[in-house]
Amino acid sequence: MVRIVGIETSCDETAVGIVEDGRSILSNAVSSSLALHGPYGGVIPAIAARAHVETIWDVFAAALEEARRSPAELDAIAVTRGPGLPGALLIGLAFAKGLALALDRPLVPVDHLAAHLYAAQMAVPTLEPPYVGLVVSGGHTLLCVAHDDCRFELLGETKDDAVGEAFDKVAKLLGLGYPGGPAIDRISDEGDGTRVRLPRGQTKRPFDFSFSGLKTAVYQYVQKAAQLQALSSRVLQPAACSLQPDTSTLEHQDIADIADIAAGFQEAAVDILITKTLRACHRTGIKRVAVGGGVASNRRLRARFGEAGAANKLDVIFPPPPLCVDNGAMVAGIGYPLLQKGRVASLSITSDSNLCLN
Repeated sequence: MVRIVGIETSCDETAVGIVEDGRSILSNAVSSSLALHGPYGGVIPAIAARAHVETIWDVFAAALEEARRSPAELDAIAVTRGPGLPGALLIGLAFAKGLALALDRPLVPVDHLAAHLYAAQMAVPTLEPPYVGLVVSGGHTLLCVAHDDCRFELLGETKDDAVGEAFDKVAKLLGLGYPGGPAIDRISDEGDGTRVRLPRGQTKRPFDFSFSGLKTAVYQYVQKAAQLQALSSRVLQPAACSLQPDTSTLEHQDIADIADIAAGFQEAAVDILITKTLRACHRTGIKRVAVGGGVASNRRLRARFGEAGAANKLDVIFPPPPLCVDNGAMVAGIGYPLLQKGRVASLSITSDSNLCLN
């Protein structure tokens, strides 16, 4: 058996996982600094980096304890090289280099986006390339084709906001707090997704995404509703491009109206993701789909993909929620086939915050 430890610090989660033979998860320890970013409505890079420094040793120790293994029983060190926040990536990579040097083990650099897709292969061992991969997270939205040898052919990506970022900004607009994805997912249960009809973003290239227009449409709808219904004596006065109005204007908004707006936004975002993915399947002739990233935990996305998969005779695979968020197990998991193919690095390797399926 080959035991690999995976280290993930691309954003606000400090995560370490230990996996055997790329499939069997022995541990998956995660410490999130999310609460520290809540007051700011988004991740603050300097706060995230400091949190990694303060917690990474404890998280590593927790992963070892959960796996009931000692450092000497680890066969390789896998670490997220990118993409992500530069300072955050630096902490994880430096820690991984130290382990590799101290234990005299190979260092395996991992693409964070590829690891999100590999999480689906860990969840369903029968899933093998080729398959269409959809990554949906706070920082990325893209479509690709996964091939053998951990190769990924990029089909399209977002031209502006990632879908997770759009969820966060719309939640802030509606006064739902941060993080926005879970908040919109919850309140949409109480709303009617057909009442507020919002545009589905159009792009020049068939597999690219755009969510800025959808986000602006929500802003305009809220602004108009506030004016017509006299929801407040104050008027929304931000620049249209900022999408950061004073959410106190929604203090007296009927919760049912907010739920309808949230549900309408969620329905539009899900429509965009599914339509593009089905188009990719039709174009490539591939009948298997893997969805990864934090937004893959969204219940409406999972339900709609289930319906679309059944209607189009597709196998659509979602990892369980703990493997959707940033985690060390997915890094350790994909580290196994990369190690088998000799894709290891020297200790001089540097992080790449703009890495994309490379």
